[in-house]
Parts: sequence; C-alpha cells; structure tokens
Amino acid sequence: MPLSSALPLTFLLWLAVSSMQATSVVLDNPYVRVNRDAAPCATASPTCVERVIVALGATDVRTDGTAKKLIRGQVAVFAEGQSYTVPTGGSYFEVAFKPKRPPVQSPKDMIPPDKNAIVHDAERFFVFEERLEPGDTRTRHSHSQRVVVQLNKTRLQQWPDGEAELVRDIVPDGVAFNAPVIHVVKNVGELPLRGIVIELKPERR
Repeated sequence: MPLSSALPLTFLLWLAVSSMQATSVVLDNPYVRVNRDAAPCATASPTCVERVIVALGATDVRTDGTAKKLIRGQVAVFAEGQSYTVPTGGSYFEVAFKPKRPPVQSPKDMIPPDKNAIVHDAERFFVFEERLEPGDTRTRHSHSQRVVVQLNKTRLQQWPDGEAELVRDIVPDGVAFNAPVIHVVKNVGELPLRGIVIELKPERR
C-alpha cells in the first residue's frame, strides 16, 4: 500500500502547507523572519508580533474589513495582535518580527541619513524609502540593525568608518539583514537607488 494512502488527508494537507512555508523563507535570524509570497503570520499569534508587507508588484491585502491596494515599493504595517488576509496579486515579502529578540545593535553615534522618506514610525522600528540618484552622495550617516529590500539594480560605493572602501552591486528584489554602520554612500550605478528599509530603533538607555 502506498504510504500516502495510509495517512490522514488532514496530515497530508498540513505537510504540504508546512513544506510550502519552509521553502518561502528567505531570511531567518533571532530578530526577524522574512517569507516571500507567503504569509504564515497573517493571523495574529504570540509568535507573530509586528509585521510589514512589502509589495514587489500590485498586491492586495485586507485587514479589519478594509482593503489595502499596494504597488511596488509600498508597505502595509500591522501591529501585534492585528490580523490580515494573505496578500493576493503580485509578489511580496512578509517581514515578521520575533517576540523575544536580542537587544538591538546600534552604532555609537546616531546620525540621521538625508534624502530618504519616512513612511511609517512605530514604537520599536521605523520604515523608510531609501533614495539616491545616480552620481549623488549621501553624507556620513548611521544605521542600527535593519531589514533592507532592494527595488532597483544599481551600484554603491561606500566608505564605512574604520574600514576599507567597498563597492556593492545592488540586486533588485533582494532582502538582507544588515549590521549597524556609520558610513558615506555614493550611487555609482546607472539607476537610482531605491529600497525599503525597516530599521530597528536603538535600545532605550
């Protein structure tokens, strides 16, 4: 007898959903879990606190009976205890913060970056759209730990404090969790830098 015929249908469905969610995880660390085109944290639970949907295409999501229509680069932010529907339409990332996470790592000096646009300010993090035109330079500034979703292909030249100069190729639809830094950045690519950054706020002292 085939193994599948001997297993309950509910178990097989659970196995299929679990497998799909596992393959959708693109970033997982003690602070945050990011899924692409899956929303295992759509239903509020003790393991799913603050969450951010970052649209990579035209995406619809509903919460509290209200529909949110997002286009590429827009976000929807959900507080702890708030549920929403699994997004439909285009591709997206679900960024879910973990309830018990280590202390936030921040540089010794906090220097706000210029030329960006804040799109959401929450108690423990803020979200901004990162912008830098080709040939433009962002003067010395700092970041705490953060999730970065890149939207355009370009190239950055960077001068981190106390480290060697480096050049980074930016890949669209990439996602990363970046360490704290103080640096100067120049866009040496052909397209504008455009990304969504979800930055953790420094610990209160």
